[in-house]
Amino acid sequence: MSLGQTSSVSNALAADAGSLGKLKLQAGQDSPAAIRETAKQFESLFMRELIKSMREATMKSGMLDSPGGDLGADLLDQQFAVQMSGRPGGLSDLIAAQLSRQMGVALPDAAATSPKPARPISALGKAASLAAYSANSAASTTNAPKPTLSQSGFVERHTEAAARIEKESGIPASFMVGQAGHETGWGKFEIKKAGGQPSYNLFGIKAGAGWTGKVAEVTTTEYVNGVAKKQVAKFRAYDSYDESFRDYARLITESPRYAKVSEQTGSAQAFASSLQKAGYATDPNYAAKLSRAIETTQRLQQRTTVLAQRT
Repeated sequence: MSLGQTSSVSNALAADAGSLGKLKLQAGQDSPAAIRETAKQFESLFMRELIKSMREATMKSGMLDSPGGDLGADLLDQQFAVQMSGRPGGLSDLIAAQLSRQMGVALPDAAATSPKPARPISALGKAASLAAYSANSAASTTNAPKPTLSQSGFVERHTEAAARIEKESGIPASFMVGQAGHETGWGKFEIKKAGGQPSYNLFGIKAGAGWTGKVAEVTTTEYVNGVAKKQVAKFRAYDSYDESFRDYARLITESPRYAKVSEQTGSAQAFASSLQKAGYATDPNYAAKLSRAIETTQRLQQRTTVLAQRT
């Protein structure tokens, strides 16, 4: 592994898809440098979640809050996490020492203490793959509620369809599944047509004057001047969940009303905030609720990926 390869990953987090791919490639080389880089990524992601928790615990005035500001803060936190990690005597040294013992690979300043196992590359490769997941796992035990069975089932059921639409629209599957989960109470309150037939409408999209498709008419809760009121409204109905995801993606990417929303796919908080400002929902706390739903979805999807890699 060249020094240039190592530094290109060291300056980014493995939560980024490109950086994670490079880290996996380095992990396959079964070298001390790869072990140290994997250990540093674990520490970086842990530090990122720690900084994020501290920022969320800080009271905001709301006067200067904006999607751009949220995205900027997230990027700054990433850089802080990278710069604070990999210091001598830090957490990454302990992780590297543990990995080196399991791998039977001697680090430059530490002797190997165990024989090399039969599948060393696999062990390190899995460690690299787990890097992006480890910080979220740690955070879920401290400042986030444990996902429920209904949330797990909902995410598992709809991720495949959302992933297909992500390829067409560029909207992250986790954003779409998280919003669908929030809108339907994780599948408990899906909109039904007359007679109890499913409408397959996962996003609560109403049937406006320009809608010529099927319709489901139900009673819903709307906020008028901050006060919740029950109203009867018409909603779009589809023939499948795939159609629901595709129609939602078309609405976000093609409607002038949501032009700025489709530009905020780099941050769940910025995406949710932009949706609320565009008037997607009348709930004054919609952005905060949606952000939590997306983060729950991301943790569940990451867990599924890790479990698949372990088998």
